[in-house]
Amino acid sequence: MAQFRERPPAQRLWILALIIGSLCVVAAAERDIQGRSVEQVRGSKSLWRLLSLNAVGAAAYFRWGRAGMQLVGSDE
Repeated sequence: MAQFRERPPAQRLWILALIIGSLCVVAAAERDIQGRSVEQVRGSKSLWRLLSLNAVGAAAYFRWGRAGMQLVGSDE
């Protein structure tokens, strides 16, 4: 596997963008979990905090972990 400095500049830029994006998603999930009451989170807040330590878990929290979320214009 090539070292980071050995990669072309465009590839390094994409890698940095992915890392920064992942960190932003993780931070947003952690902040959202912190700001919600236990009733507003499906399942254990501690479990979601653990799962949200990576971008895939954080995305899963935003998709399935928040309870009582309704979309604007939704009839549900």
